[in-house]
Amino acid sequence: MKAMLYHESGGPEVLQYVDVADPEPGPRDVVVDVAATALNRLDVVQRNGWFHMPGFQYPHIAGMDVAGMVSAIGSQVDDVAIGDRVVIDPSLAGVPESSKLAGMGDLYGELGIIGGTVDGGYAEKCLAPSSHVCQVPDSMPLEHAATFPTCYLTAAHALFDVGELQAGETVMIHAAGSGVSTAAIQLAKHAGATVLATAGTNEKCDRALELGADHVCNNRSGDVTGFARGITAGAGVNMVFDHVGTALFGQSLFGIGIGGRLVNCGNSSGDEATIPSLGYVFHSGIKILGSDPYRPEEFGPVWDTFCEGDFEVVIDSEFALADAAAAQAKMLSNDFFGKIILKP
Repeated sequence: MKAMLYHESGGPEVLQYVDVADPEPGPRDVVVDVAATALNRLDVVQRNGWFHMPGFQYPHIAGMDVAGMVSAIGSQVDDVAIGDRVVIDPSLAGVPESSKLAGMGDLYGELGIIGGTVDGGYAEKCLAPSSHVCQVPDSMPLEHAATFPTCYLTAAHALFDVGELQAGETVMIHAAGSGVSTAAIQLAKHAGATVLATAGTNEKCDRALELGADHVCNNRSGDVTGFARGITAGAGVNMVFDHVGTALFGQSLFGIGIGGRLVNCGNSSGDEATIPSLGYVFHSGIKILGSDPYRPEEFGPVWDTFCEGDFEVVIDSEFALADAAAAQAKMLSNDFFGKIILKP
C-alpha cells in the first residue's frame, strides 16, 4: 500500500510517499481501507519535533481520525464484517489482549494512539482493534465520519466529563475556527448552554455564529474579558473552553465568574501561562482544570449523539494523500475553518 511517513523530525521535506507492507490483522483486529483521514495539529507538531506523545517512535505514519471500509478481519472477530463502513476510535485504551495493538499504554504514560504513536490514516489501509470501530450510517459520507473522532471526543470530554457543563450555563470557546472548537460550539449548544465564541478574524466569528454560537468576539482586536463580562451583565462566564493556552490565558481567567472554571485541553499558542492574580482565583473560587484523555466508554455515546443530532460537518478543504505536505502547511497557516481532509 501507499503511505505518507517520516523517519526523522523536520519540515515538510521529511514526509515520504512510499510503498509499505499492508497491515495484517491479529485475532481481534480489522483492516480498514481508508476513505478519508482528518488532520489534527498533533500531526504537524510531532513531524516538526516540537513535541512527541509518550511512546512515539520512528518511522511514523500520522492520522488519528480515520473512516473507511473494512477489508480484512481477524479470526476472532464476530461483530464486524468485511465491507462494513466504519469510523475508528484512535485511543487504544481498553484494547483486548488478542489484538496486535494491545498493551501499548492506557490513559496515561506511554499511550497507544492510532496515528499518534502507532501507524494511522496517512495511508491506504489502517489497522485497528475490532473493539475500536463504530458503524457509519449509510446516509453519512465517510469524509464526514472522519471529522468526528479526536475533535468531538476531546470537546465532549472537556465540556461535560471534566467541566461538568450544564444547560443554562455560559461557556466561552476560543479559536472558533479550529476543528475541536467547531465541535465544542455545537455540543455545548446541543446541551442547552449559551455559547460565547472568540476567533482571530471577523470572518471566522461570522462562521461561528452560523454554527450556533450566540455571541462572538475577535480575540485579536477585541477585549476578551470585557466581552465575557459584557454579555453576562458583569457576572462572568461559567466556563472557558481553552486549547489556545498562553495567548488568552489571563483574559480568560478574568472573564470567568464566581465559582467558574477554565478547562484546558491544549496549548497551541505556547506552553507557559501566567496567572495574573492569584487573589482573584482563590477569592472567586476559580477552578483551573486539565482535560485528560477521554475514556473508551465515552466514544460510542458521543458518536450516537453525532449521528442522531443536527450537527453541521465543517470541512475546510480536501487534499490527496500524496499532497499531505500541502495540507499540513495549510493547517500551520491557520487559514482554515473546520477540518482538513486527506484522501488516498
